[in-house]
Amino acid sequence: MLMFLLVFFLVYTFMHTMFFLRARVILPDGRLAYWLSHLFLLLMILAPVASRVLEKNGHDLTARISAFIGFYWMGFIFLAFVGAFLMNVFDLFSRIMNYAFRFNIPLLSGKLPVIVMTGFVIALCIYGAIAARGITTEHIHIVTDKLPAGMERLRIVQISDVHLGLITRSRRLKIITGKVKSLSPDILVCTGDLVDGRIDHIPELSELLNQVRPRYGKYAVTGNHEYYAGIDYSLEFMKQSGFIVLRGETKVIQGIINIAGFDDPSIYRSFHEKHILSFADNDLFTLLLRHQPIVPEETLGLFDLQLSGHTHGGQIFPFNFIVGIPFPYLRGYYELPKGSGIYTNRGTGTWGPQIRVLSPPEITVVEVINSQ
Repeated sequence: MLMFLLVFFLVYTFMHTMFFLRARVILPDGRLAYWLSHLFLLLMILAPVASRVLEKNGHDLTARISAFIGFYWMGFIFLAFVGAFLMNVFDLFSRIMNYAFRFNIPLLSGKLPVIVMTGFVIALCIYGAIAARGITTEHIHIVTDKLPAGMERLRIVQISDVHLGLITRSRRLKIITGKVKSLSPDILVCTGDLVDGRIDHIPELSELLNQVRPRYGKYAVTGNHEYYAGIDYSLEFMKQSGFIVLRGETKVIQGIINIAGFDDPSIYRSFHEKHILSFADNDLFTLLLRHQPIVPEETLGLFDLQLSGHTHGGQIFPFNFIVGIPFPYLRGYYELPKGSGIYTNRGTGTWGPQIRVLSPPEITVVEVINSQ
């Protein structure tokens, strides 16, 4: 955790510095404006962590205000950093062309380019905030001969990365559970990061989740944010919400389907995954739940479909290109060797800023269709 915080502050401070070096041309002259801008940026850098500290010490309202301001600013600074970076690249290109070929390409160093860039970023943030409020339903169809005879299809609904905590609470969860109920799932699964903060003083959250009662039950695995929020507390909330939490085990559900699940690596529990999945060798369809879209080679062929989340599909373009480096199964469905497949959900909620650009929230409907 200490290393994570160190890297976060270094990267986040660098983003603010690059933005400030561009934006300072539109600040009023004088020492007061200079120091006030520095103080504001320092507070914004500290706000995400400060909100967590305030939350852990029982200052719920102050923590929510700090999170609301700090995380929306985070969305702005992410995009503003990209804008400042592109402006720097353009200026570097202009200087090279002007020097090498005696061109006269103007630099983006005046007030107007910065004002235009800032206005465009604000517009993107507004668009992203609106996009984050919706939910897209994505459908995939898996044809198999591993369903019992007489069962035409099995509908599995997946939610992931809801991030219930300081910002996401009852209002959002009502929309999610209402949407899930309208899809009439046979099975509901949650692939981690359901919990992202202390919410034990809000009983209506577990009550809302308990209103969803699929025919064959609800199953979940832990994500990294369950670990950050407190694993024991998070597990208790998930169980109170009606989920069976799979922690390195395989269950046979009423002779219809195998469902296996593993803790997120953040929990630092090691499993003999191949051995655990081998318990599903009963000719039934095997569904594997894993928060991060990682597929160990030795598990290929031991499951039919893995459902994951974690990446948010990048959440805010163009960060999908960065997230896609460690997680090539970024979003959507991918065929794997030996008859396996993986689907990565973009996330039903948001992490940090309640902003999504070109990566809308989703609920996934998996129709497992009998080919017999």
